[in-house]
Amino acid sequence: MQENLWVQIFWVLCVAAAIVASVLAIWRPRARYIGRVAVGALMLLGGAVFNAVNLALGDYAGFADQAHFGWVTDAWRAIVAPNQYLFIGLLVAFEAVVGVLILSGGRRTQLGLIGAIAFHLALWLFGWFVTIYCLIMLPALVLLLRAERRAGPVSATTAATTAAPAAVSRVEMTSPKG
Repeated sequence: MQENLWVQIFWVLCVAAAIVASVLAIWRPRARYIGRVAVGALMLLGGAVFNAVNLALGDYAGFADQAHFGWVTDAWRAIVAPNQYLFIGLLVAFEAVVGVLILSGGRRTQLGLIGAIAFHLALWLFGWFVTIYCLIMLPALVLLLRAERRAGPVSATTAATTAAPAAVSRVEMTSPKG
């Protein structure tokens, strides 16, 4: 029971950090990094590792029982449950790759955030608890992606135009007047 409490605390801390960081990420680079770590850890530890452990110890047959639509539950029981090692294994691999991409920085972070957004867009089908979780996380993920895109690599033209005035002013200050 205590292990479950630690998982819940970890999950709440990652979600809270991601939400707060996503709001501040446009203005504060440090918040962008905190959001990146929170979401990356959530996908790696709260997703991939958690599902890998549950796959080794449990049964995923009833996961979709609370789904919003009967076809989701029926499809899950017909396709995923009998092949849970394959499909949950693929889920674990996907979550691990997305987590690593998010933590990697640059365009890889953007690709990882797109993967996390896609994952959450599909996850809402599995019941009210995950729907509420997705409604909380999707805006945070979109805001983090927006901040990462705005902080993307500086182009050579932008770097040259920013550096040029500084170089000119240094030359003007050191050149003798005659």
